[in-house]
Amino acid sequence: MQEYARILNYAIPFFIVLIVIEYGASCLIRLKVNRLFDTVSSLSSGITNVLKDILGLSIIIISYGWMADHLALIRIESSVALYVLAFIGLDFAGYWSHRFSHEINILWNRHIIHHSSEEYNLACALRQSVSEIFAVFTILFLPMALLGVPPKIVGFIAPLHLFAQFWYHTRLIGKMGILEYILVTPSHHRVHHAINPKYMDKNYSQIFIVWDKLFGTF
Repeated sequence: MQEYARILNYAIPFFIVLIVIEYGASCLIRLKVNRLFDTVSSLSSGITNVLKDILGLSIIIISYGWMADHLALIRIESSVALYVLAFIGLDFAGYWSHRFSHEINILWNRHIIHHSSEEYNLACALRQSVSEIFAVFTILFLPMALLGVPPKIVGFIAPLHLFAQFWYHTRLIGKMGILEYILVTPSHHRVHHAINPKYMDKNYSQIFIVWDKLFGTF
């Protein structure tokens, strides 16, 4: 948690700067992507969640640390490759947690706030429900725990993985060529936020778009 709070100290000012840059760029090209009260609502939600995270106000049903200590089948020494493995593991878990948040009603009730904005901009990325104080998806980290990925690595990678989902909440970036086949891009995530019936239940991936292609939600 201390590591997470430390990373937040750098991430939040960076996010604010990017939101201001996006607003300035949208004014230059005369594309309205922000409405005052909508943006204030998104930022207020983001501030509430940051405070919740910094204060450690989370209820965890089963912790990753417990799973790694009691269920690991092997023990692996820290290495660059292990950090990469942890990032991929988190992204796989993130796909399913995001998908479950849309497909299971009680989970959708807390995730819906992220989709409640009528705009699509960087501020919208910060619009998250404070009810996520209940950490219900830790069990999805079980494969990493079985492989013996140390909790300190997961604790370091998790906020980086989360913050890496910020940049694609924008209308100002178009198609990105070959990256469209590898990463979740703004065009992919715009589809996810669309309300057109043909786009419903699409593009749940968080960093690597491959999960949607593998599991039929692209």
